[in-house]
Amino acid sequence: MGKGGEKTEENGECGGGGKRLGVYTWEEVQKHALKTDKWLVIERKVYNITDWAKRHPGGVRVISHYAGEDATDAFQAFHPEPEFVRKFLKPLLIGELAPGEPSQDRDKNSEMLADFRTLRSTVERMGLFRTDPVFFSLHLLHIILLEVGSWLMLWYLGVNWATTLLCVLILTTSQSQSGWLQHDFGHLSVFKKSKWNHLLHKFVIGHLKGASANWWNHRHFQHHAKPNIFSKDPDVNMLHAFVLGDSQPVEYGKKKLKYMPYNHQHQYFFLIGPPMLIPVYFHIQIMHTMISRRDWVDFAWSMSYYLRYFTMYIPFYGFLGSIVLISFVRFLESHWFVWVTQMNHIPMDIDREKHRDWLSMQLAATCNIEKSAFNDWFSGHLNFQIEHHLFPTMPRHSYVKAAPLVRSLCEKHGLHYEVKTMLQGFRDIVSSLRKSGDLWLDAYLHK
Repeated sequence: MGKGGEKTEENGECGGGGKRLGVYTWEEVQKHALKTDKWLVIERKVYNITDWAKRHPGGVRVISHYAGEDATDAFQAFHPEPEFVRKFLKPLLIGELAPGEPSQDRDKNSEMLADFRTLRSTVERMGLFRTDPVFFSLHLLHIILLEVGSWLMLWYLGVNWATTLLCVLILTTSQSQSGWLQHDFGHLSVFKKSKWNHLLHKFVIGHLKGASANWWNHRHFQHHAKPNIFSKDPDVNMLHAFVLGDSQPVEYGKKKLKYMPYNHQHQYFFLIGPPMLIPVYFHIQIMHTMISRRDWVDFAWSMSYYLRYFTMYIPFYGFLGSIVLISFVRFLESHWFVWVTQMNHIPMDIDREKHRDWLSMQLAATCNIEKSAFNDWFSGHLNFQIEHHLFPTMPRHSYVKAAPLVRSLCEKHGLHYEVKTMLQGFRDIVSSLRKSGDLWLDAYLHK
């Protein structure tokens, strides 16, 4: 293809359906980033994903976020069985980049890209993607013991204020730890075969938590594909309840948008953030998603949780009492979840798409929390958020071994590798909300 964007054809080579393969420039590829016209590049091969995106197992949005871009590192990050996945790519192949075109798009640092891919090969050779089955078996066992223990305590000691409060704490711990475990299966980081990860994911998130695996997949993979990027990462879609980062508050202020008193968002965060995310917002969204999409498999898994829960606790508390009990558990679990997951992201760079390379994008959006036995357990090893985002299919017990290599690569290329205490991470959530709120107020009043 010439500089003007004209396509040329290779002699003899054919793609899916026997069509001749074209040769394209990045300029041409980047034109195909529309809702009705999507191309992407993986290892210099150009694929037309327009129709297939709707059937993408990870959801249409996550793959569409890479339309018009190089998706090589994202492809490697999300697919533990790449050779199997390439069977689905073959019919979508329409050509490759022209010989004179660089392998990276948008003037990305070729040396940094090469070094990161070398790092990935290194951690693979070190066996850091191999799972320790004992680790995950013990983690599942301790969740089951917590679930059984809470019921046995009530059965043996009877129902009173002390046993009820202890039951709430045990169930909150069980639910939070189940959340970290479903996260492992959802990222395909436990079994070599994806089908077993999918099955156990449905069991843990469905039967142990009452949620939906497909809802989680379609939401969470977008977060990993484009973290902290407005319109692409659902975790920073605050539905006008909060303004985040440095640019969004100014945009809202200039437009005189005041859905909430954003200069006080660091205060009302304590009222509508941690208390309401899981018991209200997530619960409504999960149920709506399963029913509207007629996802009856996930719905059945979810209902199996509620059937088990009410069977266990109605004899002690009655129907209404059991609803109050699980609502209080969800209330406490929501605090645990929000503080742990947001300490790594809200204080970081949040903005519109900047088309960074995989390494730079993840480092800009994530930070780590100091390692300790408690921090590892309490956060489900998400205190190693940088390593998790760079290698989402890596078993979490390997993050500590990968961390020094990642830090060394960041130092070489001048990328900030941030590590803080957990308490500082919590404080930074509030201070970043305060900063964004002040930016909004200044723009609202003076711009």
